Amino acid sequence: MEAISKHETISLRNKHIGQSCQLFFREDPLKIVRGQAQYLYDENNEAYLDTMNNVAHVGHCHPKVVKAGVDQMTILNTNNRFLHDNIVLCAQKLISTMPEELSVCYFVNSGSEANDLALRLAQIHTGNKDVITLEHAYHGHLTSLIDISHYKFNLPGGVGKKEHVHLASIPDVYRGIFRAGEVDNPTAGYVDEIGDMCRKNAGNVSAFIAESMLSCGGQVLLPPGYLQGVYEHVRNAGGICIADEVQTGFGRVGKHYWAFQLQGVVPDIVTIGKPMGNGHPIAAVVVRKEIADSFTRTGVEYFNTYGGNPVSCAIANAVMDVIETENLRENALVVGEYLLDHCHALMKKYPLIGDVRGVGLFVGLELVLNRETKEPATKIAQYITRQLKKSRILMSVDGPFNNVLKMKPPMIFTKDNADEVFVTLDRIFKEVKEHPEFSVLMAQHNVSRVRTDSCSKEARIKPTTISKEAIIKSI
Repeated sequence: MEAISKHETISLRNKHIGQSCQLFFREDPLKIVRGQAQYLYDENNEAYLDTMNNVAHVGHCHPKVVKAGVDQMTILNTNNRFLHDNIVLCAQKLISTMPEELSVCYFVNSGSEANDLALRLAQIHTGNKDVITLEHAYHGHLTSLIDISHYKFNLPGGVGKKEHVHLASIPDVYRGIFRAGEVDNPTAGYVDEIGDMCRKNAGNVSAFIAESMLSCGGQVLLPPGYLQGVYEHVRNAGGICIADEVQTGFGRVGKHYWAFQLQGVVPDIVTIGKPMGNGHPIAAVVVRKEIADSFTRTGVEYFNTYGGNPVSCAIANAVMDVIETENLRENALVVGEYLLDHCHALMKKYPLIGDVRGVGLFVGLELVLNRETKEPATKIAQYITRQLKKSRILMSVDGPFNNVLKMKPPMIFTKDNADEVFVTLDRIFKEVKEHPEFSVLMAQHNVSRVRTDSCSKEARIKPTTISKEAIIKSI
């Protein structure tokens, strides 16, 4: 197919693609035509270092993954209701990485499908409907998942919280309602809140669902012991526990294959997606056998036309092989620690960085106008990502206030890549410090003011429900 100009591409997109399908860098969108390893290339063959694309888990267009897909596609691709080795070998590989209690797989096409099926499994197994979910959580784009994704249903024009959904506070010990250094045991505060929900709704709870590390919520790590306490309360209330590993799995944390293992728990259901196919659409749900048995006893056959097809499973098998043979978990651990060291060095130098958090190749820098009062530096965060793009580095922002610089690069990211990122960040942070508009803004917010330490829990939770659009307009 003959290439068309960037202008023509934009024109056709505006004409034929729904306007709610938004682009990165909307003012000057990138036209990406090629990917290789940790780089993306535009129509002018300019290379951009990719720190944001956790989907290309083992690197864009990894040759072994591409070959596995092409080789299988030349032989067969068909419905998974025929016997084929690829699906059972893929299931075997996945299960070998899980605790032994998790032994049954269902294959689907996306993380959204995986989470939707997980909710269905939970409701059938427990006979209940209610779901406990977290503030600022995102679990997918299907209607059932928008209902439990505060990140979406709380937006202006969103559907709002449904009656069967119970919203717990995000367990953020930096900005949340129970903060490190302000209460003796922040974990206990967050766990007790869910315990209260479970007691009030005992007999109605089907599931508690949470990402094992909170991505869209702002690269938030769960405090130690959090899932242990929450899982106990949920199970006592008759519910089951779902770990959403769609963005955090397949060795990204370095120390383990799955992020839930950082918490020392065994979920009842694990959902996986994005990195599984390195950009090819494949995802899965892994469950305890008794939950799968409940599903079978309904007598309703489950099938998924494309889920687990031979090509998708060949690709997923190749991805898992590459993770192992190229020691990418070890790389995530080593380079991730190097990234965090760099982040902490920047934090010592620039008060704009209020918090650094992460593990493995999952890192966030929260930007604030004032470290004491923690006003989010939303406008500055957006400025920084635009300046990074001009320097051929791609990074995104997220969190309730769009003020967290987030890094989830391909697992082949190197120390040299980290050096490039942080030399550039250092230069941009210095520019921000000297920028007339931003220096005045930060000075205004460093004026002495009444702190929120003594505020009630109800008063302190309110700022986190303000829409991102409202925050941007107010700065």
